[in-house]
Amino acid sequence: MAATGRIRGTWGTGAWLWRWRRNPLRRRSDRLEAWLVLAIWAFVLLAGVLGGRAAAGVVDQALAAHRARSHAARAVLTQDADRTPGALSRYGDGGMWAKARWSASGSPHTGLVKVEPGTRAGTAVTVWTDPSGELVSLPATEDQARVQARVVGTLAGMSAAAGVLVCGRLLRGRLDRRRLEAWDREWEWIGPQWRRMTG
Repeated sequence: MAATGRIRGTWGTGAWLWRWRRNPLRRRSDRLEAWLVLAIWAFVLLAGVLGGRAAAGVVDQALAAHRARSHAARAVLTQDADRTPGALSRYGDGGMWAKARWSASGSPHTGLVKVEPGTRAGTAVTVWTDPSGELVSLPATEDQARVQARVVGTLAGMSAAAGVLVCGRLLRGRLDRRRLEAWDREWEWIGPQWRRMTG
């Protein structure tokens, strides 16, 4: 059992490192492939980390800017939610659109806001607006923004790393084709001599 384990361990190490060792059968293309594999994995790590951090930073900055430009305002429904003409489109969560008015920057504004079904006219609701008073989506909290940035960063990093791996695989495939072509040419020259010696 010890001998088997030793042979298996030696073969495993040799299989990984044979291109780096001196060997009369090692070709220039083998050395090139060894450096290529090393470079590919270095770029995979680099692209994954830098791509992920860059994407997470962009998302975090965008959400922070949206949060900084969003302001809560008090709005009042001008009609019952279940009687608002043209505003009865329901959401999957049971909400619906209703007309409301609010003031921002000293000027009145009106628009459709999302409320619970059956909400009566005159009910006060909170809306989010930009500096000009136009409605915007509910800004993400810092914790929500952090989670979103991490998710996007992880996906972007994995995509960048996968892209480098694909490019590296294509380069290794091209190198393999060139090596096989070289072997074919050499066999065309050595094959007849080999057959004469063995025949």
